Amino acid sequence: MKIELKKFGDLLMSRPAGKEAYLAMSAYLLRDLDKNEVIEIDFSGVKVLAPSWADEVLSKLAKEYKNIKLLNTDNASVQACLKTLRDYSDFKY
Repeated sequence: MKIELKKFGDLLMSRPAGKEAYLAMSAYLLRDLDKNEVIEIDFSGVKVLAPSWADEVLSKLAKEYKNIKLLNTDNASVQACLKTLRDYSDFKY
């Protein structure tokens, strides 16, 4: 399963927007998905990623699914956000 985050916008910033994105993913993309399936999270097209948005989406996905693969994380904003999540939350990818 590949999740293209650009479908949720190129400025992924607020916690409420992240919560809404996660609920949409749960309802439409992840419904009935096996917990061991590989989930590819594609950051291409994302200009800004804020820790609050990412915590609502990535941290929750990481708790539910064991095989998370991050794609196209070259953007400095994405890299900084992922580092923040690794340092201050349970996100370990």
